[in-house]
Amino acid sequence: MRLELQELAAGYGKKIILDGVSLEAPEGKILTLLGPNGCGKSTLLKTIGRLLRPRGGAVLLDGKSIHQLDTAKLARDLAILPQLHHAPADLSVRQLVSCGRFPHRKGFGPPGKHDTEVVDHVLEQTRLTGLAHRPLATLSGGERQRAWIAMTLAQEPNLLLLDEPTTFLDICCQFEIIELVRELNRELGITVVMVLHDLNLAARCSHLLAAIRDGKLRYAGSAEEILRPEILREIFEIEAKVVTGADGIPYCIPVGSCRREEREKERETP
Repeated sequence: MRLELQELAAGYGKKIILDGVSLEAPEGKILTLLGPNGCGKSTLLKTIGRLLRPRGGAVLLDGKSIHQLDTAKLARDLAILPQLHHAPADLSVRQLVSCGRFPHRKGFGPPGKHDTEVVDHVLEQTRLTGLAHRPLATLSGGERQRAWIAMTLAQEPNLLLLDEPTTFLDICCQFEIIELVRELNRELGITVVMVLHDLNLAARCSHLLAAIRDGKLRYAGSAEEILRPEILREIFEIEAKVVTGADGIPYCIPVGSCRREEREKERETP
């Protein structure tokens, strides 16, 4: 599913958070949104997911405005996993994943044969089959996050939106989640748009990076085009070295903050 943003503006109350964002996520690719806290990344994701109505511009899916699409069809085509999510602690992994089938079911009847098959397949894809009957409260952070991602996959979406899917996870779990996203994108052709704070994870898994600051899209391109010292200084206010790994991927090594230097210059200005 091809996603296109045209001069998108969005906000809360009288405050505008996003201002004139134009961007395209190619079909079947992974687009990662980067930027400092409060720059508008999560607001952008909510607007794409139709959780927030734009103040201007448009969100297009395969050339059609997302607000003109049938709600039931959109619920089948698009899945969103917010940064914070909650479920009853005694809910089992299988029960949570089965919730992803609601957009495909008629009324509140029991799941059909196909629903059961999809849930079984998704549990296998996300390596959760052995944990299917475990309550969510008994899982590790990484296992729980896999269960939530599995729920979104049970929707069989064409577009998957993930808001900081690696938050609060240890380094190993972060790699596991990112590798899972890459694997699902590669095997199922799902278009993925996600927010990440870890620049190196983003470079490793993304086809396209979009750098946002102060509600505006500043840069969009490959990891090689975006992970450059001058861009990292402008977007994140950090000094960083960028090295290329043996796999050809650029990696960022932060070495300091630019903010102190800027404050000192301000104090020296008469």
